[in-house]
Amino acid sequence: MNLSPLPQTIGTPVRTKPWKESNAIGAEETAAVMRVMERGRLSLFQGAYKPHPPYSFLGGPEVQALEHLAKEIIGTEHVIAVNSATSGLSAACGALGLGFGDEVIVSPYTMSACAVAPLWYGAIPVFADVEMATGCLDPASIQKCITPRTKALLVIHQFGIPANMDAIMAIAREYRLKVIEDCAQAWGALYKGKSVGAIGDIGVFSFNVHKTIQCGEGGLCVTNDKELALRLQLLRNHGEAVVEDAGYTEITNIVGANFRMTELQAAIAREQLKKLQRLNAIRRKLVETLVRSTQKHDFFDVLGLDDDRQSTYYVCPIRFYAEHCHNVTRAEFVRMLAAEGIPFGEGYTKPLYLLPLFQKKIAFKNGEPWSAPENRDSRPSYAKGLCPNAERLYEKELLLHFYLCSPQQEEDVHDIVTAIDKVVSACS
Repeated sequence: MNLSPLPQTIGTPVRTKPWKESNAIGAEETAAVMRVMERGRLSLFQGAYKPHPPYSFLGGPEVQALEHLAKEIIGTEHVIAVNSATSGLSAACGALGLGFGDEVIVSPYTMSACAVAPLWYGAIPVFADVEMATGCLDPASIQKCITPRTKALLVIHQFGIPANMDAIMAIAREYRLKVIEDCAQAWGALYKGKSVGAIGDIGVFSFNVHKTIQCGEGGLCVTNDKELALRLQLLRNHGEAVVEDAGYTEITNIVGANFRMTELQAAIAREQLKKLQRLNAIRRKLVETLVRSTQKHDFFDVLGLDDDRQSTYYVCPIRFYAEHCHNVTRAEFVRMLAAEGIPFGEGYTKPLYLLPLFQKKIAFKNGEPWSAPENRDSRPSYAKGLCPNAERLYEKELLLHFYLCSPQQEEDVHDIVTAIDKVVSACS
C-alpha cells in the first residue's frame, strides 16, 4: 500500500484548455423554429377526439412528422411524442394498467423518475441489483425479486448501454410480465442489431437538454401494440374527456394529463434526430480510442464492451480498481486527474432506495401507496445493502467522463491518457 502523501499537483498540468459542451443545435434547427413561428401556431393539440383542423387530438404537422421519422429509425409500429421522458414513463405505467396491489421491478442505479413512475398509479417499486459490467439490471437479481404481485419490469439502458434483453425478455415471458424500456440515455443503441425500445412492450426516449439529441424538454413512447398506442395517446391528451367520442371503454388509468409536445419542440427534435447517427459515431470513436489507449492499465475498465451490444455512451462509465492502482482511492485518483485538467465524476447516483421517499415510504398522504390496503402485503426491502453491486459502484468504483462527445476529438482523448499515465507514475 502507498502510505506516502500523494502530491497535490505534478508539475505543469497536462491540459489547461477547457472541455467543450456538446451542442448540435445549428442552422437546421433555427430554420425549423422559424417555420413554426411564421405559421403562428406553437401547438396544435386539441383535447377532443374528433379532429378540427388545424387543431387535432394527435397534434400538429411537426409532432406527427417527428413521430413518423422516429418510427422509421426505431422500427416500431407506433410512436407517441410527449413533453418529457418522465411523462412518458408515467404514461407507460398507466397504459399497461399498473396499479394498487402490483409490484414493478426497477433498477436502483438510475434517475429517480424510473422508480417514481409506478407510484403515480399506486404500484410499488421493487429494486433489483445491477450488473457490474454494464450498470444495467441483472437478470439473476430480477429473478430473485419476483413475487405473485410482480406485474412489470422497468428496464433502464443505463449510460447508453443496452441491458441483457434476451435474458430479461425470457423472464418476462415465463412470468407473463410487461416490460418498459427506459431508453433516455440510449438513443440509437442496439441489442443484437435491434433498436432498444423496440424489444419490450413500451420504450421511452428523452429529448432532454442533457441528452445526445435534444429539444430542451421532450420525449417519445414507442410500441408495436395498437391498443397501447391508443392508451398512450389518451393519457397524453386529456383522455377522460375523449374516451366517449373515441368509443373506448377500458378507461381504468385513463385519467389523462397534458403530456403534449409543442410544435416548436417537435420541429427542433426532428432536425436533431437526423443528426443522431453522426453524433453517436463520434461518441463511439472517442470511447474506442480511450479503451485502446488504456489497455495496459488493469485498474481501468470501460463498461458495456460486449459484441451483443452497440452502446451509445451517453456518458463514458469506467470501473476503477484501487487495489490495482497502488491502493490509491477513487477520490484521490479523481483529485489528481482534476489537477491535470481532466475532470471525472464519481459514483453516478445514490441507490434510489436510500432516498427519503423510500426510506420513509411516504409518497402521498397517509403513506400511500405503501399503506393502501391492496399493498399492505407488499413488503419490499429498501435497506442499506439491498443491492451490493449498485452500492459498490456508487461508493467505490464508478468513474464517469462526460466529454467524450462532439466537439471533442481524438487529441482530447490523448490528454486523458497522458494524464492517467502521469498520475500512475507519480503514485508508484
